[in-house]
Amino acid sequence: MASSAMQILAFVLALLGVLGATVATLLPNWKVSADVGSNIMTAISQMQGLWMDCTWYSTGVFSCTLKYSVLSLPAYLQIARTTMVLSCMMACLGLCLAALGLKCTRWGGSHRAKRHAAIGAGGCFILAGILCLVPASWFTNEVITTFLDSNVPESSKYEPGGAVYVTFVSAGLLLAGGVIFCLSCPGKREGQLDYTSTSTSTTFPDKLLQQQINQEQIQRDQLQPQHKYCISGDKFL
Repeated sequence: MASSAMQILAFVLALLGVLGATVATLLPNWKVSADVGSNIMTAISQMQGLWMDCTWYSTGVFSCTLKYSVLSLPAYLQIARTTMVLSCMMACLGLCLAALGLKCTRWGGSHRAKRHAAIGAGGCFILAGILCLVPASWFTNEVITTFLDSNVPESSKYEPGGAVYVTFVSAGLLLAGGVIFCLSCPGKREGQLDYTSTSTSTTFPDKLLQQQINQEQIQRDQLQPQHKYCISGDKFL
């Protein structure tokens, strides 16, 4: 019962992590510039994401530009795109395996198959969490390094945006869900019980067959006439 509750908790944490990672991948505010400079249309905030760059002007205009060219992007941005997409894919695969490995569900096969599915789901969630941590950490390091560089003008300095924090939280949820899923798998004692029950179910028909043969032999012996031999000299009575 406790392991089932742990699996449900892990499933909820992983589901929140998948949603967070997906939202963070699409958000345009991976880094935010608080001071862009003064123009005819003064920009209040400029944001850059994995797929688009957005600018919010003081006049209320909000415009976004998609990043069509992949080769022109810096290396950390290309890797962030790739790892976030892979993280979302691995997390979705983990959800499918987790749905099969939950003890409170009827589908998924035997206890052994559910155990393997739960371990696979935990591994997928852990890998997805690591894939979330890599771009978030690298992206944050690049933004902070550029911000602390004195050669970079003030108008070109950025700060980590909300999408980075969402990515860190999602990675933590995925890692927690994966670890809980792996720890909720049955131990050796339950494995021994499964093996005993399996072996018992295998030999039980043989026992029934042997008992039936013994009963038939007893009935056959009872139906046979009883011969008494009395020896008196050379005669048999």
